Amino acid sequence: MTASKVLIVRPDGPAAFGTTPAQRLERMAGREGLTTTGSAGEADVIIRGDHVYGTSLFSALLQAAPGTVLIDTSGQALAARVDAASREWAARLLDTDTPGATLPEGAVATNAAALTGPSDVVLRKKAKPLMIPGASRQAVEKALFDDSYKGVTDLVTKHVWPPLALPVTRWCAQRGITPNQVTLVSALLVGLTFWLFWQGHFAIGLATAWAMTFLDTVDGKLARVTLQSSPFGNIFDHGIDLIHPPFWYWAWAVGLAASGMALDDGNWTLGIIVVGYVLQRVEEGVFKLLFGLQMHIWRRFDSLFRQITARRNPNLLILMAATILGAPREGMIAVAVWTALCFLIHLVRIGQAFAARRSGPLTSWLAEA
Repeated sequence: MTASKVLIVRPDGPAAFGTTPAQRLERMAGREGLTTTGSAGEADVIIRGDHVYGTSLFSALLQAAPGTVLIDTSGQALAARVDAASREWAARLLDTDTPGATLPEGAVATNAAALTGPSDVVLRKKAKPLMIPGASRQAVEKALFDDSYKGVTDLVTKHVWPPLALPVTRWCAQRGITPNQVTLVSALLVGLTFWLFWQGHFAIGLATAWAMTFLDTVDGKLARVTLQSSPFGNIFDHGIDLIHPPFWYWAWAVGLAASGMALDDGNWTLGIIVVGYVLQRVEEGVFKLLFGLQMHIWRRFDSLFRQITARRNPNLLILMAATILGAPREGMIAVAVWTALCFLIHLVRIGQAFAARRSGPLTSWLAEA
């Protein structure tokens, strides 16, 4: 039976990122194509609105068999997937505080981890599913923000931006700033950085480049915590991310010439960087096509290597270090060398994946309990 209506009982709790726990559930239901109802007799899912749930947990609940009851660590029932035979008792159970209550015959109690599994495939991380009381705004905002973060990404996004991005994400949500508006500012910074690099203003250009990468973190987190992600926003954001790096490298090369530090190598350095960037994207696509999972989540090594592989942010770190040392030309050469090495490492990983597949389909280390 496909779920179509959700009944929210016991709505309570302050607004986190501008949305109360019950309002968040209504948005989650709408994104799944469900409507809310005030009648237990119409419900396919009954859920308490005084808690906050992750989107992956909510989606998993919709796929559960009727009679499945989601409980917390104390045994308190928080949600249930229901049918005609279970609606009435489930509504009564969820509308009361009865930790450890005995369930009717045929009902099956389960916890959040059992419903979702040990990892979040979309966000590429091992993660406990989000399910917390909605009583504290600060606690809910921190939990929602952490839940929205990708586990496998570059070292700057993973380790530097989080403590800075949380207050900015909160600030944007409180003022009704949308993720697409943040992405638009990010796109403007892409153009400004290109011009600054082109003119040889490397230090200022690096500042605007880092501002762009920071907003690139904020827009995605804002979309997830406020449930405002959309197909257009996804294309807008990821399209910019995919296209702009080669143009920045081109502008850097032109800026070197404008600053009297031309590479004078027949564009080999720039060519290696740009072609290497494209080929690494091709490698990732080929890996997923051939083996059914993303290259960077196959083994722990791949996830760790993703933090430093020759993508935009690690390359910016190289260029920044070189600029601080007064050697932007050598920084460009270092990026080319690192790009070539990363391409070869990924090529080796594809070969190793072919060998590993002889023993059976490849699985991600994130799926391991």
